[in-house]
Amino acid sequence: MRMKNPVKRLLATLTQGVYVVGVGQGGLRDAFTASAVMQVSIRPPMLALAVNPANASFPLLVESGVFAVTALRHDQCAIADFFGTHSARDENKLAAVPWHAAPSGAPVLDEGVSFFDCRVVAQHPAGDHVVFLAEMTGGDFLQGHARPLRYDEVGNMDGSDELLPWHLGGQGDGSEEGR
Repeated sequence: MRMKNPVKRLLATLTQGVYVVGVGQGGLRDAFTASAVMQVSIRPPMLALAVNPANASFPLLVESGVFAVTALRHDQCAIADFFGTHSARDENKLAAVPWHAAPSGAPVLDEGVSFFDCRVVAQHPAGDHVVFLAEMTGGDFLQGHARPLRYDEVGNMDGSDELLPWHLGGQGDGSEEGR
């Protein structure tokens, strides 16, 4: 089923899965693997991200208040493993992959399915993690033909077509034309 709303199509790529989250503050940039990412609001579009405070990227996230989530393709297990098992305390992980900065400045992996640029609006302790609630400030598709198992397979059963905005300020519509 093809969705017309580009914001809903973008959110449809945010499945229960594995992601790489990019953070940056000043001239420092890092990224880490996360599986605790989820959509928590439709209006406004918001995500939740759980992060272990012992993560080397945690201070960059707290100081900058922004992050970018790259949804990985189904064939990127090695990338997820790399960003999950290597530490910025030991190496510059971003040197190993092509990436670009989102409008917020947070790193986005070039070869993912999509990305979500986010601004933190609240944080809450949650056991051994901190949950960051963030408003989506932008995002786009990165690979026009790569698709994870997505939310769009359930159609409009939640009625969100009418609730989501149609535009995220200068971002592409996610169409496959021109890709």
